[in-house]
Formats: sequence, C-alpha cells, structure tokens
Amino acid sequence: MHRAVNDEALDILFREARTQNKWQDKPVSTALLMAVYDLMRLGPTSANISPARIAFVVSDAAKKRLEPFLSEGNRAKTMSAPATAIIAYDLEFARHVPKLFPHAPGAKDWFADPKVAEVAAFRNGTLQGAYFIMAARALGLDCGPMSGFDNAGVDREFFPGRKIKSNFLCSVGYGDSSGVFARSPRLSFDEACEIL
Repeated sequence: MHRAVNDEALDILFREARTQNKWQDKPVSTALLMAVYDLMRLGPTSANISPARIAFVVSDAAKKRLEPFLSEGNRAKTMSAPATAIIAYDLEFARHVPKLFPHAPGAKDWFADPKVAEVAAFRNGTLQGAYFIMAARALGLDCGPMSGFDNAGVDREFFPGRKIKSNFLCSVGYGDSSGVFARSPRLSFDEACEIL
C-alpha cells in the first residue's frame, strides 16, 4: 500500500488547482455532493470525532438566505456558484463518539469540558474542511473557499437552535478560468520548515 499518486493527480489536487472566482453555468448534482462527502469523511480526525457539518446552499431560495451575510467582495461569485458549502463544526460532536470510537468506551468523557470540546471541534472541523476541498478536486470539481462573511448571522440563519458554528464557505462547481488570478507566492521550505 506504499505508493504515490501520479503527476496528473498531483496537478489536479495541488499544482494546477486554483481558487475559483467565476463559474460556468453548469449544475452540480446531489449525487456528486454526496460523493465528495463520502470521500472527505475518510480523512483522519482526533479519536475519529468527525465534527464537521455541511450545509449545501444550492437552491435559489437558499442562496437568497445566504446573500445578506456575504461580504461585498464575495457576494457575486457566491451567488453565481452552482453550490456553496457552509463548512461548520458541531460543538456537541461528543454525542457521536461512542459510535465513532467504540474501542475506547470512555472517549466521550475526554470532551466533557466545553473548552476542550470547542478546540477539538474547531481544529478537526477545519481539517475536514480541507479534506472537503481535496475530495471535491479529486472528483472533478473546482473550489472557491473563502471567509468574508458574517459567521454569527449564518449560524442564526442556517443552524438555529443548534450548537453548530460556521467556519468557512467553499463554493464548488466548474470554474471559468477567466476569473482565476495569477498564483500568489508561497513560502519556501527554508522559510516555513525546519528539520530537527
């Protein structure tokens, strides 16, 4: 099982993949969104807690609900995307731990302190959001991840009465290359890493 993906896969996932700002008028099927989730959920999280929750904004009615909470710079591109995922995390994820981590019967208690649970939910939900981007790219979708929205407003609108908090948005679909910016610089290995 020790094998690397080929160069084409690396191009799709990283080297040629870009943040999208314009979209083709082409829908994304529910089946494809489900397939993205089925891949992303396989990525590792602490004690398999899997706190990510996703609301897929697809219908015109749902887009109108999201629109008032978007920053001006994100509004047009989000409204034109075929689907936008609200990547969120569940502060009450621990209720699922007995199912998700059954070989450690007391694991649910590891997250009894709300502060510990919040840190774990945010960290692992963010990891799952990154897995979402990779899964979407692997299945042929382009992504436009973003912050720049009113988190509290989105939480009230889409997760009322639940302890679910939005983290970031990720539009998905088929990108229009005319909206892609030149790639910004990245830090070199020596600038960002050390081997100890």
